[in-house]
Amino acid sequence: MANILVVDDEMGIRALLQEILTDEGHSVELAENAAQARMLRDRQRPDLVLLDIWMPDVDGITLLKEWNSGAQLNMPVIMMSGHGTIDTAVEATKYGAMAFLEKPITLQKLLRAVEQGLAKPPPRPAAGEISPAALPSQRSDRADLGSEPLLSSTPAHGYAPTIQSLHHAQASSGITMASGPQADQSFNLDRPLREARDAFEKAYFEFHLVRENGSMTRVAERTGLERTHLYRKLKQLGVDLSRNKRGTS
Repeated sequence: MANILVVDDEMGIRALLQEILTDEGHSVELAENAAQARMLRDRQRPDLVLLDIWMPDVDGITLLKEWNSGAQLNMPVIMMSGHGTIDTAVEATKYGAMAFLEKPITLQKLLRAVEQGLAKPPPRPAAGEISPAALPSQRSDRADLGSEPLLSSTPAHGYAPTIQSLHHAQASSGITMASGPQADQSFNLDRPLREARDAFEKAYFEFHLVRENGSMTRVAERTGLERTHLYRKLKQLGVDLSRNKRGTS
């Protein structure tokens, strides 16, 4: 388990990154600006920092330069931005960033970058060079669930999947439950097909979330869905992930 610091001024992105990384077994600290990031970096000594570039007070590149010049860059830093360019990526790498993630960020790219950042850092590129992994990529319009954006800076609604609790869901979905999720449940079928289907799917995922103690990885394996698709499906159904967090990391 690693201690990861997430620095982003958008609350929804912080919440979703915390949800994903906590589910992966990491301890996550959140900062919404450079001042908080400085304090948490000094207090928590993070193993890895995910740092947004565009922030209202001090931007991420400036903070990265500050840590670099002050000999405080003793942890890997992954930069994030929804407006990244080659020049920005080159500048970030010049001042010590190990990678550059372009928003919207796919789940696979996020987890791969974190895994690489927590491993032994790769050799730093020579002056004037930059690792291809740090460059903003060209987005593809190809339909691929495994590559669909998980984090976006301009969503229509909030970022983190939010909702009702398991027990409150009984009244809204027409599900009859005893104490805890039950494999055998009763449904009110006297309703439009879409409502009945959504009620079943919501109960289905809530059952597996509690059964797997909130582990999104195990729920994805159990239900046969790729994790990015699973997060999106839970958000659409209004499943309350905050009620299903694991008790231990």
